Order: sequence, then structure tokens, then C-alpha cells
Amino acid sequence: MATGSGKTLIMHLNYRQFRHYNREALDNILLITPNEGLSDQHLAELQASNIPAARFDLTKSSPLGAGRETIEVTEITKLVETKRGGGVRVPVEAFAGNNLIFVDEGHKGSGGDAWRNLRDALGETGFTFEYSATFGQALTAARNDALMAEYGKAIAFDYSYRYFYGDGYGKDFHILNLQREATADRTDRLLLGNLLSFCEQQLVFADRAEAFRPYNLARPLWVFVGGSVNAVYTKNRQLRSDILTVVRFLHRLLGHADWATDAIAELLEGRSGLRDADGNDIFADKFEYLRGRDSATVYRDILEKVLHASAGSGLHLCDIRGSAGEIGLKVGGAEDYFGLIYIGDTTKFKNLVAADNAGIALEEDAFAGSLFDGINEPGTTIEVLIGAKKFIEGWDSWRVSNMGLLNIGRSEGSQIIQLFGRGIRLRGRDLTLKRSAALDGPHPDDIKLLETLNIFAVRADYMAQFRNYLEREGVATDGVLELPLCIQPNREFLDKGLVIPRVDDGRDFASDAEVLLAPNPDVRPVLVDVSAKVIQLAGDFAEMGRATSGDERRVPPESLALVDWGAVYLAVLEYKARQGWDNLIIRPDEPRKILGADPPAYRLIAEEDVVEPRSCADRERLQEAVVSIVRKYADALYRHARARWESRHVVYKTLDESDPNFQFNIGKDSGAGRYIVSIPRAEKKLIGELERLIADTHALAENDTGDLPRIHFDRHLYQPLLVENAKKITLSPPGLNDGEKQFVDDLKAYWIEEKDDALADAEVFLLRNQSRGTGVGFFENSGFYPDFILWIKTATVQRIAFIEPHGMLHAVAYQHDAKAQLHEQLPELARKISQRAKGPKVSLDSFILSTTPYGELHKRYGDGSWSREDFADRHILFLNHDDDDYDYLARIFHGNAE
Repeated sequence: MATGSGKTLIMHLNYRQFRHYNREALDNILLITPNEGLSDQHLAELQASNIPAARFDLTKSSPLGAGRETIEVTEITKLVETKRGGGVRVPVEAFAGNNLIFVDEGHKGSGGDAWRNLRDALGETGFTFEYSATFGQALTAARNDALMAEYGKAIAFDYSYRYFYGDGYGKDFHILNLQREATADRTDRLLLGNLLSFCEQQLVFADRAEAFRPYNLARPLWVFVGGSVNAVYTKNRQLRSDILTVVRFLHRLLGHADWATDAIAELLEGRSGLRDADGNDIFADKFEYLRGRDSATVYRDILEKVLHASAGSGLHLCDIRGSAGEIGLKVGGAEDYFGLIYIGDTTKFKNLVAADNAGIALEEDAFAGSLFDGINEPGTTIEVLIGAKKFIEGWDSWRVSNMGLLNIGRSEGSQIIQLFGRGIRLRGRDLTLKRSAALDGPHPDDIKLLETLNIFAVRADYMAQFRNYLEREGVATDGVLELPLCIQPNREFLDKGLVIPRVDDGRDFASDAEVLLAPNPDVRPVLVDVSAKVIQLAGDFAEMGRATSGDERRVPPESLALVDWGAVYLAVLEYKARQGWDNLIIRPDEPRKILGADPPAYRLIAEEDVVEPRSCADRERLQEAVVSIVRKYADALYRHARARWESRHVVYKTLDESDPNFQFNIGKDSGAGRYIVSIPRAEKKLIGELERLIADTHALAENDTGDLPRIHFDRHLYQPLLVENAKKITLSPPGLNDGEKQFVDDLKAYWIEEKDDALADAEVFLLRNQSRGTGVGFFENSGFYPDFILWIKTATVQRIAFIEPHGMLHAVAYQHDAKAQLHEQLPELARKISQRAKGPKVSLDSFILSTTPYGELHKRYGDGSWSREDFADRHILFLNHDDDDYDYLARIFHGNAE
């Protein structure tokens, strides 16, 4: 599915589910948008997702001549209750019947009755979905208690920004706002700071392009938005406009190199003269990436990287005659445009520039095509985009990284939030839409610069309200302070000769082995479920179960002939690229062989009309099912090939401080691994307490009380072992969650009780296993890195157990769960490692510790018949239990015989 905006994605899901259950009952499917720009955006995304869609055609004899499957797209402004005369408007009676209505930007018109009456009429005998990121602001502005009550009861999914941000989605952000009236020089300095932060992003993007490639970052773009492009006000008896302020700044920057280099030097040194509420210079800790350069070098970087000029000269504004509303910006003598003013009335703005007498050149370009249409293309030279409401609705771009706001008033609150939403969009690594700080593993230096939206505002009254809104949501608007906390390895334990399984130095699966995507009888059939899921409620809702509308089926040969195998091949190639499987070889004819393999390579749960399609929509669902089967089979095959390769190349290495599990977040000035403790800058008291605690290394290692929750377990191979907490503190890597903490607490208590009894002949050691890139992992492509490594060392053997506490409420059946089956593979891996090299006798084992109690899990797992012993036989144990005789740790240490 194409990845568009969140609302578009949700709409796609609603469409598919509603169409599947109700397509025979539907007469019309209609998408209503506020304007043509949003209509065009949705049409492109619907078509990219293979959902039939078309703009409503007034010339057709019937509204939905394309059939029930097609989404008709139109604007709310084209709908009327009763048609009078000619024109492009359509009466709602043209859509009589059972309608499925999607309304984008559903807050539009919420303050009045006309639009809502139209929507009510359209959905009178059908169903309406409305979407908006700013319902709350729109309803507050409407001040309509009845409307508030109606929407308050009807909102099905409310994912406020606090949770979106807290879950790691989108960019981070930093806001600088000059609230009081600023002089021209102060405004220019703030704009220069904005430009420096943008230039810094441009340089980082160019310098680290290869390292950043997996993160799907777009080339940075500076967007400047005024309250209104051509809004003119009088200052010192002269006419001014928001956009003219920016244009004059750029002209000054180009024509006064001495002023520019001096001002750049002052900003880099934290002497801008612009101070925050505490009296600190607002740029004191900014521009770290630029600080190694002198101001003249930075000025040349701005000219070359941002303005596409070799030297300073005058600013030229060029009216693009072939594209209404566009004025290109270039430096005198330069060939390429570096910027674009996108407005409605170019003549009015050009007259204002001419009357200003600042020396800005005005030209016309009769040959250039639209600069705006190509702004997302790889070859564009546009780095700066200036305008107004054009950027709030109907424009989709991943490039926005810096925003300048000027004269944004209090009445434009919902528009600011929507504009903010344009800027925080992020594809993320593996298209997770998350910033790297929320993802496991190490990440490239300086990536945070490109995953941060910088907002610089002058006289933007609403920004103060917006900051208050974010702070009420629990989001820090002053940024965070990052405190490094170095771990202290237990060197005495590391002298015990503990070993750890690691791939031999210099070996790499992706370089050493080629994997052919083809049927392989040694790979277990993959399970793909494309059936609709139904939630079953019984009685007083105490019992809830899941059911499926499909059965296990095979795709018959005659249906395989209906599959577009070229599209399947391309989809699997795209999946291979996204997974980074450079050594996977895919031939065009192999996907079809996988579907026809004997013995079967897959198990498919689906409705009958998926495998025996009766319509174009059914054929589309078959296509999706086939793609899912081949992708999942590629996962299983690649995992199988990697496991076989690792069984030949994994060795036991003596554990020491150089192991990656001790090297997370390693600092440039220190060889020790470290946590990064992030606290909102506004929490000054908490920051002071944490700084004192971090400085007291003895208390930090020996105690487990205070403002930084942690567990002191002296058998862990380093201290401290931090725990997640509800305070305004975030940790990288994350602290122990509840299940992980419970395991460590239980293990600590068990060791204290049994160390002189059942464990008298053994030593126990524990290590928090890090994630991808540093931890010991299995099935690299699916990313299974058990949370802990436990050593049980006796005089004759080291037993290494990989421990993974997690919830299993949604776990797949055991026969399809590679993580649960890991314990079956490890003994053979241990045997092969021992055959290749002499060393200590080692056994390998693994356990899943379910935080879901047995009483809840056994009814949902497999066929519902497993006893505790059945789970234990498969190394699935329960952290939480109601049986006093059940001791999961005894089973880990001594097996089922207690």
C-alpha cells in the first residue's frame, strides 16, 4: 500500500473493510475534500494503492457509472442542496441511496450548518467517516455545545500528538519565538539563525548521504510562511508585507557580505543578542556541526549549498509566466533558481517590491515550467519555499525541515497545527515513520539534525498558545537536555572466562553467501491469514474471543493464471531492497513456483472468493494474498539460510568489555558504553538532582533509590541497570519494562535464596542483551534479540540461556513462531560450534517468559488445550501465576523436574 498521510492510510483501511462486507449494499462511495489540491493528492494515493478512484464527472448520465467499487472524489464547495442554473455544482440528491462517505478535513465548516447539512444528507441512509487532525481546535472555535456533544460521542479514534510523539513517530522539533515586536535587525538575525540551521542540515545531508540512506531522509527544504502573502501593513510610514521582509533579508544577505559574516560569527559564538527568558543567548548551544568552520566559510557554504551562487550579488525575482502564481528566486548571474514564492497575485507583490526601492531586480521568465510541481523531484534546485496557505492543505512533501513564521495570528490555530504536521513528516528507517531515537540499535552521528523540525517565529502570536497546547499534552517544547551516564563493567566477573556466541571476525552473511528465492522442502510452510477478523463478545463482555471468516485453502492453478506475476516480482524486489537483503537472488519465474510447490510452501487462511475470484475486486485481493505469501516465504527462506550459515561461522568468544553489549552509545571522548538520559530543559530541579546522582558513581552503582529508577543486582555484568519510569525522563537504550524488571527482581531473590543451597555448585551471571547492531541476535531479518543472556557456570560446563520476557496475547501458533522454537535449534548450534574449535564445554538454551498469565493465554494459544506442562516442554514459562507450586526459575535452572 502506498504511504500517504495518516488520514489517507486510515481511509484506505476503512474502504477495504467496508467494501468487503457491504459492497452489494452500497450505491455510492464518495470522498469529499475541502479543495482541488487535496482531491488531487487523494486521487494519486488511491491509485498508487490500487483502489479504483476517479474525480466526479458532471457530464456522466449517472453519478457512479464506474460501479460500486469506485471512489468518486469531489470538493464540498461543489455540492448544493438544490441545483439552480448551470455551473459545476452538484445537488446531493444525485447521490441518493446507501452511501459510504469519506470526509477529509472533517473539521471544515464545523462552525456553521451549511456544509454539515450537506454531509448529513449524503450519509442519511449510509455511513460517514470524517477525518481531521484538528477537530479539537475547530470545535473549540465553534463554541457549539451540541456539536461538541455529538462529536464527543462519535470519535472512534483519538490519537493526540502526545501519543504520536511519545511513540516515536515523526520528527523531533525545536521552537524559537520572538513574541514581542522586533526591530528589523533583530528580525534579520532570527532569520539568519533559521538559515544557518537549514544550511547545517544541508551540509549534514550531503556529507553523510551514504550513512543516512537506510533512513529514507528527504533533502531538506526551508519553508517560510507569512500570515498572508500580500497582506500589507504600514511601518514607519512605509508599506510592508511578511514576504517582503524575507525577500529584503535575502537581498541584504547577498549584498552585504561583511554584515553577513560578522553576524554569522556572532551567532556561532552565542552572541546573537537574542535571549530566552533565563537571559541565555538562544543560539548558545546551537550549530555544533558548523562550529569548526569560520564565518567566511559558512557564508560560502550558504551561497553554494542553499543559494546556488559562487559569490554574493543582488537578488533577482523572476515571474514564471508559464505557471500562474510563481515567482522564482535566483542570485544575479546564477543559472539556477534557489527559491520560489508561491502566491495568488504576483502583480500586486511585484508592485510592492518595486515601490520598496531596495534594489531587488524584477524579471520575467517566459520559458521555465512550474517550479512548485517539481519541488519533490530529485533534480530540483529549489531549497527555499515562501508562501502562505498553499502549504497547509493539499500539499504533500517529506522535505520540510525548517520553518519560518511571521505574523501568524491567534485566529489561525488549527492552521498552525496542520502546518506543523507537514513539517514533522518522516519516512524513517524501514518506512517505520519513526525517528531513529525511537528505534533499536546504533544510528549514524548527527542524524538527529535531519530528524528535527526547526521553527523560527517572529510576531507569531499563536505560537505561544501552540507551545502551551504541546506542554499540556506532555510534550517538552524547550527541547531536552541529554546527560550521558557511563556504565561500570564488573571486571571481576569478566575474568571468569565467560564466553558468548558471536559470528567470527571478518565474516558477514550478506557478503559470504548467496540465497536463491526458490521452493525449499527444508523450510516450513509459511502461514498467511488474509481473512477478515471478527471480535466475538459474550454475555457481560467478560469473555471475548477472536474469530476468522476464512478457512485454510490452496490457490488453484486456474486462479494462478489470473495473477499479475510481473507485479508480484516487482513487489518482492521492492521488499528485498527494503529489508537490505543484497545477497538474495530473485528470478522472475520463482514466485509462481513457490505458489505451486509440492510439498506446499504455504498455508493460506482466506475466504473462497479470494482463491476463486469472481470480480475485479476479488482478483485484487488474490494478488495481495500472493504477494504476502511470497514475501513471507522469502522471510522464512532467508532466515533458514542465515541459520545454516551461522551454524558454520559462529564461534565462542571470551566475553570482555570490548563486546558490543558493553559499547552502546559509546562516546567520542570515552571508550565506555553509556545511557543517554534525556530530560526536558524546563525540569531544572530534576536536572540538578540527576546531575548530582550521575556524578556519584558509588551511589549510582550500589543503591536503587532516587530519581533514576534502577535495579541493583550484583550478578549483572555492569551497573547500573536502569528501569523505565513514569517521570519526564527518557532513556537510550530504553530501561527495563515491567516484565523485564520482574524477571531481574525474581532472579535476584532466587539467587539470594538458593546460592548456598540448590546453586551452591554454580555461579550465575546476567547481561542485558542489546538490540540490532550490538546484541546477540537470531533471525537477523526479523530482528529477534532476546532481552537477557544468563550464564549458569559450573566447574564442568557453561550453560548459556537466552531469556525473553514479553506478552503473548497476540502470539502466533508455536509451529509458526521462530522465536518460541529457538530452543529447538540451539543444541545443534552448540554441537557444531564445539566441533570446530576446542574450548570450554558450552550448552545453549532459550526461554520465553510470558507476561500474559496462563489463565488468559491457554484459551487463545493453538487449539486451547495446552497445559502448563505443555508450555514448559516448549520452553514457554509464565512470570505471573496463581499456583504456589509453579516456579519458573527452578524450571530454567533445573528443568521440569523440581
